[in-house]
Amino acid sequence: FEYFKISMKYVSPNSLYQLGYCYNEGIGTEHNLTKAFELYKKAAERGHCVAQNVLGYLCENGEGTEKNLKQAVYWYNKAADSGYNKAQFNLGLCYQNGKGIEKDEKKALEYYKISADQGYLKAQYQLGYCHEEGIGTEINKTKAFELYKVAAEKGNSWAQNCLGCLYEKGEGIKKDIKQAVYWYNKAAEANNGVEIAQYNLGRCYEHGNDVEKNERKAFKYYEKSAEQGYLDAQLQLGYCYNKGIGTEIDKTKAFELYKIAAEKEDKITQCVLGILYENGEGTEKNLKQAVYWYKKAAENGNEVAQYNLGRCYEYGNDVEKDEKKAFEYYE
Repeated sequence: FEYFKISMKYVSPNSLYQLGYCYNEGIGTEHNLTKAFELYKKAAERGHCVAQNVLGYLCENGEGTEKNLKQAVYWYNKAADSGYNKAQFNLGLCYQNGKGIEKDEKKALEYYKISADQGYLKAQYQLGYCHEEGIGTEINKTKAFELYKVAAEKGNSWAQNCLGCLYEKGEGIKKDIKQAVYWYNKAAEANNGVEIAQYNLGRCYEHGNDVEKNERKAFKYYEKSAEQGYLDAQLQLGYCYNKGIGTEIDKTKAFELYKIAAEKEDKITQCVLGILYENGEGTEKNLKQAVYWYKKAAENGNEVAQYNLGRCYEYGNDVEKDEKKAFEYYE
């Protein structure tokens, strides 16, 4: 830290960047994002492309400075023009999502490709995703498979999960469940395992998809995924507790998990939560809450909830009896 501070006399862009990094990470000094921002800015203004990219990130996220998406794009652009692959990727994201600049999926694709050609793994994955979903280009599952495979073999865990999905569905490649499970496993067991891969692996173990059926393993992977906030896994984990799949039946735990998913606007879980409140399963019986969750689910288009709400209005279950409303919901 002291060495980089002294070298500021010579206004070396790299010294400015390194000193900013020390303040950013709290190396040899206290963590100070504002000071880090100031130093990164000085280095960026002197053409340091890594500092320019970091400055873009700080402007994008409002760290050490006020959030300013236009400035973020400006600095990403400067670094991208200098050939820095991370900045090219970040600029691609800005174009794809219309952050700080007019949305342009074709330009996003161009920047992902430039970055990917320089070997940046995240860009290789993102380029594969664009070909899979038709972002800035026509859908091409074969091309998506090829790009995911390159990134997956180099350790990109999101690409590993996507590769597993393509193998499972037989899209862009011949269907191969063994390979799907292999890649799901790689992604699920990576550092900070991919929550979607953990969920997918749970599915394979629950149903015995080219692995020996193992409900305990399925439960373990659903639990890992749910802990990372993946909605489908939270729903499935609730179902496991409700039915005793891979664990003992625990209606209270099932209710808690369904409530988390319902609050995230999942219409199926909202309906299930209404049923649990109506029947007093995993919680005290509460018809007011049952009606509330049936209404939420019905508004989101859940047919079972619409029927259940119709029943409530027909018989006056904690709502004023209203046969016309009942008819509307039945209809």
